[in-house]
This record gives sequence, structure tokens and C-alpha cells, in this order.
Amino acid sequence: MSRREGVALSASASVLKVMQKRAYAPGVHGKPGGRPPKVSAYGVQLREKQKAKRLYGVMERQFRNYFEKAKKLAGNTGEHLSRSLETRLDNVVFRMGFAITRPQARQMVSHCMFLVNGEKVNIPSYQVNVGDIVEVRTNKQAKKLFADLAERQKTQKVPGWLHREETMKGKVVSLPMGEDLKEVFDPTLIVEFYSMR
Repeated sequence: MSRREGVALSASASVLKVMQKRAYAPGVHGKPGGRPPKVSAYGVQLREKQKAKRLYGVMERQFRNYFEKAKKLAGNTGEHLSRSLETRLDNVVFRMGFAITRPQARQMVSHCMFLVNGEKVNIPSYQVNVGDIVEVRTNKQAKKLFADLAERQKTQKVPGWLHREETMKGKVVSLPMGEDLKEVFDPTLIVEFYSMR
């Protein structure tokens, strides 16, 4: 998927290695040396949408729902869309450094490894709010997944809208704004894509 989109959708070593080795699209038409395909305006918009969907692991219907909700809010639709994706519980777990990748974070949430404000939550798309406390459940802390957590967290930067209070506990201190919403896709093109349909 990263090769198809032309950007690393994960910071895992294996993805970065593949992107370095084969920095071209998969399939017979992606081989280097050939003439690059012409891409229409629609094609560019579609690729931006696909990047966002694949980055956050969201299916089409759910992604469309995020857009429809963002469209109803006053202000910048693209910003609201990006904020909805950033405040998903699986993304917060990833951003706080509890998981190495978003897919891993999604699986960990699905397996009921986290509490939000003291309550078990196993829905990856759960939307966190300002003031929410996300922590690893006590009976899950001894798992192998968390063996090197403290060491990993030393090198992982937590965005300003989140605060890691302890190794296995963090808090949502504000909503992501401005630079916090910068990602490998352009939300403006996604808004244009859906607006034209």
C-alpha cells in the first residue's frame, strides 16, 4: 500500500526498507524506467483519499461518514476531517507510544487492552475528548508487548495535544490543531473529491 501511494504509511523498519529498495508502484505498470502515467485531477484527489484511508486503516463507508460529519461543522471541512481521524482511540494509542504502528494499536484496542477514564473500550474508532485519560489495563501490563515500552518511549515524541503522564498512562490535553494535523495527505483535495460527486 505504501508503494502504491508513493509514501511510507508506517514508520516500521520493514516498510521503510521496502520503500528504499523499490520506490515505485507495485505491478507491471509501476516498474522503473517506463513512462510515468498521466494523472488527471480526479486521479490526484482519489490518491489523497486513499492515502488517508490507508494511513488510519479506515474503510470507505466509515471514511465517508467522517467527511459528512465534518461537512456539517462550521469552519474548515478538511481540518475537521483530519481532527476526526486523529482523535480515534487507536491513533491516540499509537501517538502516545503504546503501540509501534497504527494497525498494532487497532488490534490492541480491539483486544480490550486499554481503559478510557477507567472504562474498558474495545472500539478502535472511539472518539476521545479533551480531558480523557487513556491507560493500559493493569492485568495487561505484564504482556510481552509492553516489555520494552519505557525504552521505546524515550525516542518517540508525543504531539503537543497529548500528555504521557506515566509509561502506561496518558491524557488528551487539547484537540489537535495546525501542525498537529499535518500528514502525508492533503485534506483539501479529499474535500474536493467528495464535493464533486
